[in-house]
Amino acid sequence: MPRRVEAESSVKAPKGYFVVYVGTKMTRYIVPTCFLRNAIFQELLENAANEYGYDNKEKIVLPCDEYTFNGIVDALSKRS
Repeated sequence: MPRRVEAESSVKAPKGYFVVYVGTKMTRYIVPTCFLRNAIFQELLENAANEYGYDNKEKIVLPCDEYTFNGIVDALSKRS
């Protein structure tokens, strides 16, 4: 089971995780890479690419609010 997603301020995500930014405050979250296999999370990433383009090499920004993101993470964590 993946670790619960946490807001973090450290520079680098641990092995097996990656960083996304969510919400108007651009809160930083560390997400397990196993979420990449899920269709719902893939749709979030596709929405990000459609909104911000594929050229953003600095960070992954998900175009949703934190409440929605945390709901998706909770659902994905229960499936694992």
